[in-house]
Amino acid sequence: MYIAYDMKNGVEYAKLVRSVRHGKNVSKEYKNLGRVIDKEKNIFKSRELGIYQYDLANDYYDKNPDWSGSEAPVEYVESKDTRKEKLILDFGDTFFIDSFIHGNGLSEIIDNCGMHNKDTLYSMICYYILSNTANCHAKTWWEGNFARMRYPMATLESQRVSEFLAELGSETCYRSFFRAYAPYISDTVDGDNILIDSTGLPNNIHFPLTAISNHNGDINNEVRLIYVTQQSTGLPIYFRYCPGNVIDVSTLTRTIHELKNHGVNTKFSILDAGYYTADNIRDLYHNGISFVSRLPEKMNLYKDLVAENLDSLESKENLVRYNGRYIYIKRVECNVVDDFKGYAYIGLDISRKEDEDKKLFQRADDQKLTNEEVYDKLRHHGLFVIVSSRPMATDKILPTYYTRQQIEQIFDIGKNYADMLPLRVQTEETFRGHLLLTFIACVILKMIQDKLKPTKYNPISMFMNLRNQKCKVYATELLTTEATKIMNDCYKLFKISCPAEVSLKRG
Repeated sequence: MYIAYDMKNGVEYAKLVRSVRHGKNVSKEYKNLGRVIDKEKNIFKSRELGIYQYDLANDYYDKNPDWSGSEAPVEYVESKDTRKEKLILDFGDTFFIDSFIHGNGLSEIIDNCGMHNKDTLYSMICYYILSNTANCHAKTWWEGNFARMRYPMATLESQRVSEFLAELGSETCYRSFFRAYAPYISDTVDGDNILIDSTGLPNNIHFPLTAISNHNGDINNEVRLIYVTQQSTGLPIYFRYCPGNVIDVSTLTRTIHELKNHGVNTKFSILDAGYYTADNIRDLYHNGISFVSRLPEKMNLYKDLVAENLDSLESKENLVRYNGRYIYIKRVECNVVDDFKGYAYIGLDISRKEDEDKKLFQRADDQKLTNEEVYDKLRHHGLFVIVSSRPMATDKILPTYYTRQQIEQIFDIGKNYADMLPLRVQTEETFRGHLLLTFIACVILKMIQDKLKPTKYNPISMFMNLRNQKCKVYATELLTTEATKIMNDCYKLFKISCPAEVSLKRG
C-alpha cells in the first residue's frame, strides 16, 4: 500500500493504492485522498473530511491534524452542475442508528476502543445491525447507504475488514471498551445484580477454541460464549468465551473476578443449574455475593430436601400462583454448603406434574413397569428445588429466578439480529473482534427493543420502514425524502429530528 500523486490543472492530488490478490491474479485498488496540502506530513483536503492527516502505516485518518499553514488552501471552484443529482442512497436506517448512538452517550464508549479508523468501526456497527450477510458484502452495502456519506473514510474491502476485526479484537481495544462501558452501565440504574449463562456457537473453524461440546445431551462442535447481563435492565454487561469442551461450572469464578477487574462489583447473581457446584457456591459466599440458583437433581442436598418435605408440600399455605399456573412452594432453612446458611424452596408444578404423569402412563406398558415403579416415579414428577442465600417470600422466588430468561433474549438478539452466527473468522483475534462488534450491536438493539415495547413495532419492522427513506446526494448537500407516518412515529418516540437537508461542506 502506497500513496501516488497526480497533477490536474496545476493542482496536486493524492490517491491511495492497494494491491489486492484474487486467486493468482493481483489487481490495484485506488482511493482518492484529496488535494495535497502538505506532502511531507501527508496532510490533504477532501470534500468529505476537509483538511486531515493520513497515517499510512496504520491506515488512520486524523480529522484534527496539527497543521497551521501560512498559505490558506485554494478553495474548490463550484461547477455549473452543483445541483446535479449524484447519488440516491438508503438514509433512514443508518441515520437513526447514528443519532441513537450519539444521543444515548454510546459514542464516547465506542470511541474509547481506540480504533485507528473510526469510520470503519461505526460503519460495521450499522452493518451488523442492519444486515445478516457475510462481511465480504459490507462494502456493497456501504456504497448504497447513507453510511457512505456519514463515514466516508471507512475501508470495507474484505481484507481490510479482517484487519479491522483483528485490531478490534486486540486485548487493548477489548479492555478499553469495557473500562468505559462498566461505569456507563452502572450509572444507568442502581445495583449490580447480574445474570450469567452461556450458549454454544457451532462452527467448523480450525482453531483451538473449537471443540466438541456435550451440553445437556446436545453434542456440537462449538465455542462456548458466556454473557453476563444486568438483572434490572436486561442489558449485557460483559462477555467471555472458552473452548467448547469447557463445562459451565468451571467458568463462574473467573467470570466474576474478571467483572471485578472491569469495575463491576457483583452483589447478587442468578445462576442456571449448570453453574451449581459446592466450590462455586462456596466462592460466592466467601466473596459476599448473594445468589439464586436451581439445585440439580443429582445433588445429595436435593434428594435430602425432597425426602424431608415431600409429604408436607401439598398444603393450602404453600400454594402460589405464577404466570397463570398454580405451584406448591415450601421454604426451609438449610446448610447450602459447609456451614453457610441459606434457604431452599421446594416446589411442585401442578401442570408439569400432570404432563409428566400422562407421558408415564403412555409408556408404562411398553416398558413393563410395575405398580411400585410407577408410584415411585409419580412421587417425583413436577418437583424442583431453588436455593437462595437470601430469604424471599415464596411467591417472589419464581419471578426472581426466571428473570434469567432475559439473558436468553440477549442470545436471541445476538444470533438472529446482530450477526453473531454463522462464524466467518479464522483467528482468535478476528473472532474476538467479531464478538465485541456483536456485543455492541446487542446493546444498541436491546435498548431500542425496550423502547419499542409499548408500540406495535419491533427493531426489524422499524428499520425496514426507515430504510425506505432515501436521500439524494448533490455536490454540496444531500436532501432527504419525506418521512412517512411510521417513520415520523419512530423518530418522535426516540426524540430524533430528521433533517430535510444535510450539508456536505467540511473544513
